[in-house]
Amino acid sequence: MFDSIILGAGAAGLMAAIECGRRGRSVCVIDHAASPGEKIRISGGGRCNFTNRLLDRKNARDRFLSENPRFALSALSRYQPQDFIARVDQAGITWHEKHKGQLFCDGKATQIIDMLTDDLRAAGGQLRLSTDILGLDRTADGFVVETSQGDLHARSVIVATGGKSIPKMGASGLGYTIAEQFGLRIVPTRPALVPLTFAEQELQKTKPLAGISAQVILSHGKTHFDEALLFTHRGLSGPAVLQISSYWRDGEPLCVDLLPGGDIAAALAALRQESGRMAIHNALARWLPEKLAALAVAESGVSGRLADQNNAALQKLAGVVHGWQIRPVGSEGYRTAEVTLGGVATDELDAKTLQAKSVPGLYFIGEVVDVTGWLGGYNFQWAWASGWAAGQVA
Repeated sequence: MFDSIILGAGAAGLMAAIECGRRGRSVCVIDHAASPGEKIRISGGGRCNFTNRLLDRKNARDRFLSENPRFALSALSRYQPQDFIARVDQAGITWHEKHKGQLFCDGKATQIIDMLTDDLRAAGGQLRLSTDILGLDRTADGFVVETSQGDLHARSVIVATGGKSIPKMGASGLGYTIAEQFGLRIVPTRPALVPLTFAEQELQKTKPLAGISAQVILSHGKTHFDEALLFTHRGLSGPAVLQISSYWRDGEPLCVDLLPGGDIAAALAALRQESGRMAIHNALARWLPEKLAALAVAESGVSGRLADQNNAALQKLAGVVHGWQIRPVGSEGYRTAEVTLGGVATDELDAKTLQAKSVPGLYFIGEVVDVTGWLGGYNFQWAWASGWAAGQVA
């Protein structure tokens, strides 16, 4: 009989197990994978964007999506980015800030995994890999976890099985199945932080731009991101697109400002005085990649030399450059999604402990919960914080 069994050896699960073990609890972490922390290993291009130092209580409600964005504040305010940074520093792992508070390891992401597994070992916790979780049932004194290696008993169980994203790594809906088994509500799930795709007609226009990136402002309603956009053979990717994908729904329009902070109509009008014989797409290519400039000109319906364009024509072109309307038809799905939106409804859980209100001893943490952060270390910080919170009590 263990005090706590943790289902899932990812970021949240390992964190929870360490905290349980440090309290003197007997702990066992179970995972189907042959190695722990697989999503940690591949994150951040193999360098692990392990947190975001700009996250605080004031902006957390805006940077996490949930039916109740305030739910995450309890854990996030009690276990903050500087707390995890201190662990990283103590482990001798060097890191750097890349962009907008995003912190990455200088070396490989496996350093973070090694730190966590070392801490788990030091706390007396067990790690059982290559072990399939077949079922979970309540008993008179706790729970029984059915596994491919036999049944295990525990007084409490922490579900840290993640979401559906990146199924090739074994991701599944196991955590949702367990929640529903115990009568907990699930907020419908969908891929998030995921590239978007175009219909064939739109692709005919954008395929020649595959591999081209631009710094843009990408907007969906009142939500916008000032980040890089990348054209792909299937549609759009890059940080701006991954961010907006969490807010976007199939078939909805997006607006792209291809030249943030500029006034392309005024700039072209000034250039017209000295280089009027220049083709309009070549003129625009002074500010945008050549192929992207050609697309913007084609979308505007303007053609000919710069000198041929009156101010109204330049304003028409500027309307495309600063307000290009696009309508993706879908996303690349869970195959490439970094995270899963939705999950175990927050009103089913205690915000302080992450324990199911109706099932004492059963906890849900990390991605399996209906809490999804922005790109840039926010989801890892939720994993650390929610794992830490459950680990204080489970």
